[in-house]
Formats: sequence, C-alpha cells, structure tokens
Amino acid sequence: MGKYFDMLMEDVRFREGLKSCMNCGICTGVCPAAEFYDYDPRQIVSIVQTRDEEQIERLLKSDTIWFCGECMSCRPRCPRGNTPGYVIQALRTLSQKLGFFVESEKGRQQLALKRTIGENILRTGYCIVPKLVAPALHPEQGPVWEWIYRNDREIYCQFNPTYGQEGPGAVRRIDEDTLQEMHRIFEVTGGRAFFDRIEECSDRKAREMGYDGADQRYFMDVFTRNSQNNDE
Repeated sequence: MGKYFDMLMEDVRFREGLKSCMNCGICTGVCPAAEFYDYDPRQIVSIVQTRDEEQIERLLKSDTIWFCGECMSCRPRCPRGNTPGYVIQALRTLSQKLGFFVESEKGRQQLALKRTIGENILRTGYCIVPKLVAPALHPEQGPVWEWIYRNDREIYCQFNPTYGQEGPGAVRRIDEDTLQEMHRIFEVTGGRAFFDRIEECSDRKAREMGYDGADQRYFMDVFTRNSQNNDE
C-alpha cells in the first residue's frame, strides 16, 4: 500500500501542492472546472491522501484528472497553503508514465496534444502558430477565422514584416541553430522519451480498440470525440 503515493512524492509539484489538507472544500468552491464538470478537487486530494492503491489507480485511469484547466485559482485561496492544481499535474504525469491515460476518453486526447502542440514546438519553436489552427480541425472558430487562415500573411505582416521569416518580432521563423538546441534540450531532459511513451501507449490502445494502430483515423477520433460523459 502506498506505491502510487510514493511515485507521486517523487514529483516536486506534488510535494509542493499537498501539505496539510483539511478537506474544507474551498478549492472546489472556487474551481471553474467544478462548475461545468463532475469534478471535485477536494475529493481528488482526499483520495490521494488515503494512499489507497485501488482508488488512486482508478483516478489515474479516469477522465477526472483531465478536467482541470490548470488555472491555479485554488492556490491562493487554500487556508493551508495547498495547491490541488499541482496535485493534478503530478497525477497526470504519473498517468502518462504508467500508460494509464489511454484508459479514458479525455486521457487519450494526449496523443492529439502531442502530435499538434508537442510536435509543433519541435518543428517551429512555438506551441501554437496561426497555421496550426486549421479550420477543418477547428470548425468552432467560424468563417472569420477561415478567412484569416487563408490570408494570414497579408494580415500578420501588417504587424510584423518578418512573420514566418527570420528576424525580430513575434511569430518569426526560428533559426535552425536554436531549433537544434531545443531538440537537444528535449533529448537531455527526457522530453523526447516522454513523447515516445505517449505514442507507444496510444498505439497499443488503438489496436485494442480495433484500429490499425495510432493511425490518422484514430488520431481524428481522439481529436474530435466528446461523449460529454462527465460522471466519473
């Protein structure tokens, strides 16, 4: 008993985020996610404090830990100095390391994040660039964004003439030496291995679900599916 708790304790965010919770519920009261989802930071912290292996594993495999928006509204309001948002971050990382994230609909979306934002960081040096928000994948942006997407250079060059090119300014093209340095940082810090783990677990789960591995069809289903089942 306590294996998962001990693994969580290896994460500095967990040690910083969970000190002396008295389960007052203030974190839940101020949490924006708790208003829209069946999500209760107080309950999550309470489960973790039990050190019960079965309950923590269920949590690691659930949608619940992926509802948090990491806004950290809980941090300044806790009377005991806890940060449930940090606890959630530690739970998410452990879920990814153990491959448990693929057992929930929200968790499986980690593949979409890795292949869009994660790979875009390595490719361009940015988390998000305008051309990454393709209208076909983001119909919620509407027709105005579709026009901006098609005419990005005409629009953004009015604010920054080096848009998409090397030079100063926002959304400039990052030079190759800097990109290579970033790739080395990812290698040394384990970021690349972490990305590979996401792919490996996603591929395994995709085959279990009847896909031909974590192919484009699986990716699109993961990216777009939302059963709105928030009753964890």
